[in-house]
Parts: sequence; structure tokens; C-alpha cells
Amino acid sequence: MNASGLDIGRYDPSATLIRISQVMALTGVGRATVYKLMSQPESGFPQAVKLTNSNARGAPVAWVLAEVLNWNRARIAARKKVAA
Repeated sequence: MNASGLDIGRYDPSATLIRISQVMALTGVGRATVYKLMSQPESGFPQAVKLTNSNARGAPVAWVLAEVLNWNRARIAARKKVAA
């Protein structure tokens, strides 16, 4: 089990939806930064999946675990390129 409280080895990451608290724990960025990154296409941050048909602010959303993990991997790879 990791810091987000999710045993990620137990589920199919490409079909597992995680909520904002888990996204924040996995990425190390805060809620406002998550939404800011989502609004910046160049960041490559994964888009949220709507969990209901509601368009109201505060409607429930989640993120695909595999996409969040891939974003983390891309950030790590970018660090290595900058340092090289």
C-alpha cells in the first residue's frame, strides 16, 4: 500500500479511477495545482473523468490511475534529461 492508501498492485491501473486525494498523494501537488495543470495542455497532466452527468461545479470526478502514474514517470524522465 502506498501513501495514497491504495494498493495499486491489486488493480488494473488502466481501469482504476482514483479521487483527488489519491492524485495529490501520488503526484505531490495540491488540489489547485492539479486543476491548473489540467488546464494547461502542454503540461501533459491527465484529464479528469466525470463520474456523473452533472455539469455543476463540484460534480464528482476521478482520474485514471495509469495516466497519473505515466505523468509521474514523464516528470522523472524530464528531470533526467535536464540533468544530463
